[in-house]
Amino acid sequence: MTQPDTPAAGPPQPGNPLHGVTLEAMVTALAAHYGWEELGQRIDIRCFTSDPSVASSLKFLRKTPWARDKVESLYLFMLREVRRASPPVHNFPPPKNKG
Repeated sequence: MTQPDTPAAGPPQPGNPLHGVTLEAMVTALAAHYGWEELGQRIDIRCFTSDPSVASSLKFLRKTPWARDKVESLYLFMLREVRRASPPVHNFPPPKNKG
């Protein structure tokens, strides 16, 4: 009895912020963060400028490696931008009671 072919698990990618993030999640996050109009200005491709939708964008991006690279780059830029804008988190221990 043979089992269907399953893709081999790739090497672990602990430093890759795109690891495990789907293209759909990237497009959805970018559209939510920038809006379709600004997204179309930042990456001038028709699927973002003319009647944009996640579905039409995915269809185009899955066939077009250079456009997908641009989306991935903008997604990483957005993550850095959001991280810089958020207040720093300090994990200092609570002060000890003097008593």
